[in-house]
Amino acid sequence: MSTPDPLTRHERRAATSLAAIFALRMLGMFLILPVFALYAKTLPGGDDHTLVGLALGMYGLTQAVLMIPFGMASDRLGRKPVIVAGLVLFALGSFIAAYADSLLGVMLGRAIQGAGAISAAVTALLADLTREEKRTQAMATIGASIGLTFAASLAAGPLFYRWIGVPGIFAMTGVLALLAILVVKYVTPDPGRTAFHSDAQANPARLKDVLRHGELLRLNWGIFALHAAQMAMFTVVPFALVQAGGLDGEHHWQVYLPVLLLSFALMVPAIIYGEKRGELKRVFVAAVAAMLAAQVGLALTMELFWGVVAALFVYFVAFNVLEATLPSLISKIAPPEAKGTAMGVYNTAQAIGLFFGGAAGGWLAQHQGFGSVFLFCAGLMAVWLVLAAGMASPPRVKTQMFHVGRLSEQGVASLLARLPVFVGVEAVTVLPEEGAVLLKVAQTGWDEEGVRHLLSQISEGG
Repeated sequence: MSTPDPLTRHERRAATSLAAIFALRMLGMFLILPVFALYAKTLPGGDDHTLVGLALGMYGLTQAVLMIPFGMASDRLGRKPVIVAGLVLFALGSFIAAYADSLLGVMLGRAIQGAGAISAAVTALLADLTREEKRTQAMATIGASIGLTFAASLAAGPLFYRWIGVPGIFAMTGVLALLAILVVKYVTPDPGRTAFHSDAQANPARLKDVLRHGELLRLNWGIFALHAAQMAMFTVVPFALVQAGGLDGEHHWQVYLPVLLLSFALMVPAIIYGEKRGELKRVFVAAVAAMLAAQVGLALTMELFWGVVAALFVYFVAFNVLEATLPSLISKIAPPEAKGTAMGVYNTAQAIGLFFGGAAGGWLAQHQGFGSVFLFCAGLMAVWLVLAAGMASPPRVKTQMFHVGRLSEQGVASLLARLPVFVGVEAVTVLPEEGAVLLKVAQTGWDEEGVRHLLSQISEGG
C-alpha cells in the first residue's frame, strides 16, 4: 500500500493557525471556570448564585444561537471577514467583562463574548484550505488544541487569578483576541476559493435527517449533559475546595494540576484500547458510569477535602475520555453526506448545555443548597447512562474523502458500482456538486491503493 501524503506546508500553516484561534476561544471560557464563582462574590449581586450561574452560562446561549448563522454568513461574506468580526465581538465582550463593576455587567460581557460564534466559520475555512483526504488529520489538530487548552486552563486559571485577578483574565483574553485577528490576516492562508463542504459545514437540507437519527440523538444528549454538568458543578466546586480543605482560590491549581495530569495518563490507554480492540462502546459506557459515580461522590463527600479530590480525579478521567470519543462516534455514525450537519447540531447541543448547566446549577445552589447541584448532575448522567447502554456498537470504520473533480453521470455511476468491491469499503457517497467522494472504510486493512488508482482513472476520464 502506498504511503499517504503528509499535510503540505500550506495545510499545516492553516491547521495550526486556526487551531490557535479555537484554543483562544476555549481559553476565554475555561480560564475563569475554576475561580469565577469565588470572584463573583466580590461583585454587587454576587451573593445570588442564580446570577453567578447565568453569568457563567450566558456565553453558551449566544454561541448556540449564532454558531450556525455565522457559518452560513461566511459562505456569502467570506470566511476571514466573518472570523474577524467574531473576534472583534469576543474582544469587546472580554473588555466589557473586565471593566464591569457588577455581575450584570459581567453577564453582558459574557453574552457578547459568546456572540463571536466563529467555530463554524473557522471549520469551513479549514475545509477550504485542506485537501479532502487530509481534512480529518487537520481537524484532529484543532481537537487536540481544544483538549490541551481545557486542561491547561483549569490548572492555570487559579494562578492567573492570583496574579491578575478575573478582570485581568478577561482583559488578557481580549488582547489575545485582537492579536488573533493579526494571525487570521497575516498567518492563515487565504482560500483560493470558497465552497460548501458537506463533511465540515451544516446543510439545512440535511437537518431533518440528522434530528431523526436515533443514534446521533443519543450522542447529542451526551454532549449536552456533559457540558451542562461541567458548568453546573463549577458554580459549587470552588466553594467545596475552600470549605473542605481551607484552600483559597489562588491555590486551587495544586488540586487541578496533578488531578488533570493523572487523568490524562489514564485517558490515553482507555481510548487506544477502545479503538484498537473494537471496544469503544464498552469504554464509552464505562466513562459515563464513572461520571455518574463522580457526581454522586461529590454530593456525598463535599465536606471532605480528599473525598472531593478523589471525585474530581474520577470526573476528569471520565470527562477526558468522553470529550475525545464523542466526536469520533459522530464521525463513525453520521451519514457521510451529513457529517458537517451532524457536527453542527452536536456543537449547538454542547453550547446549549453550557447555558442550561450554568443557569440550573446557579438556581439550585441558591435555592436548594450546594449538594443539590451534584445530584442534578448525577441525574443528567443517569439518563445518559441508560441511553449509552442502549446504543448500537459503533462500526469500526473511519471516513475518507477524496477530490475527483467534475464528474459525468457515467462517472458517478461507475464509482457507485465499482468502489464497493474494494476490500474494506463499507459505504460510498458521491457528491458531484462538490466533486468529491466520501467513503466509510475499515479502520485498518482497506485497499487504499486500489481506491486511489480507480479514483485517478475516473477523475482523468471525467
